[in-house]
Amino acid sequence: MVDGVGTLFVVSTPIGNLGDLSARGVETLRTVDAILAEDTRHTRALLHHFEIHTPLEAHHEHNEAVTTPSLVSRLQMGARLALVSDAGTPLLSDPGARLVHAAVVGGVPVVPVPGASALLAALVGAALPADRFTFFGFAPRKGPERRAMLADIVDLRHTAVLYEAPSRVGDTLGELAAAGAAGRPAVVARELTKHYEEFRRGTVGELAVFYTQTPPRGEVVIVVQGGETPPIDEDALRARAIALRTDGMSARDVVRVLMEDAGAPRNLAYRLAHDRD
Repeated sequence: MVDGVGTLFVVSTPIGNLGDLSARGVETLRTVDAILAEDTRHTRALLHHFEIHTPLEAHHEHNEAVTTPSLVSRLQMGARLALVSDAGTPLLSDPGARLVHAAVVGGVPVVPVPGASALLAALVGAALPADRFTFFGFAPRKGPERRAMLADIVDLRHTAVLYEAPSRVGDTLGELAAAGAAGRPAVVARELTKHYEEFRRGTVGELAVFYTQTPPRGEVVIVVQGGETPPIDEDALRARAIALRTDGMSARDVVRVLMEDAGAPRNLAYRLAHDRD
């Protein structure tokens, strides 16, 4: 650590099962100078369970613009602070990004203390491809931003993960189905790590019907498998490469165009870009 400078710890807390708070997390929360909480009442209950008596301070989306400068000053003067959200890993659809960025800019070490995450719990339990995924956070409630996000999910060729309020799960799945994702495998993960944890599997269309008729209770994560990648037309790509080279484009740029515009795999794009036959 930097001499004379404190540390900002980003501590993951349980998303339901209190046993998911790590021993390192408990020790960190016990030994810092203060804990910055999204909701002090919620975090106080957690601290009481683990007999942690560290002072609590409110740091949330409504006051972070005001509190961040003074917090960074305290960190620069040697304070050790822990940032927590109500549940799970901070910054993932939770406040804290402003403070973490300001701390790094101010030369303060930021140390993650990993733990529970609804995003990762849903992903690994969904049994859908997890080698590549995009996390969308909470879907906007309405308007062009919502339509744009849903369109992005439909266009995606790998797994999508998003959070949703229980009352809107049916609507969101229905809109995804209507936009072209009706037949895709999907999972609705509910109440993760809690007593009534549930993974309901089906297609987007099937789940849309079910949750429209039976709105879920509790915290919800939706996981949607990506669409199939269209087959590669190598003859068309070869013709495109020849045309680009004829126009004077370098082989390196041809590779880039074939990959970015035509979706060609790197090895194929490289071979076609350098093929003079």
